[in-house]
Amino acid sequence: MPQVPQPVTDDSIAVRQLSHYQFSWVAGEPGQPGTYTLQLVLDQGAWEEVLTLDPDDADNLQDLLTAQGTVHYDVRRRVLMFGVKQPGS
Repeated sequence: MPQVPQPVTDDSIAVRQLSHYQFSWVAGEPGQPGTYTLQLVLDQGAWEEVLTLDPDDADNLQDLLTAQGTVHYDVRRRVLMFGVKQPGS
């Protein structure tokens, strides 16, 4: 049986499942564009991440998040993974 390094902590979990998300828009200085953010709530609140987005990325991510039932996030690489399927499906 392989040895698993102990203890397993929140920081040692690399890939988490997206539970909830929230887009926000933060106003910029007068005459300057605002900033979009995307807050990710992962594993029912065990981890949270906030991403800063440009308007096109925010629009595309909203479409992807709406269309997918299951989304995972790699915390270390900062990668959202869509379309997770079981082998053979």
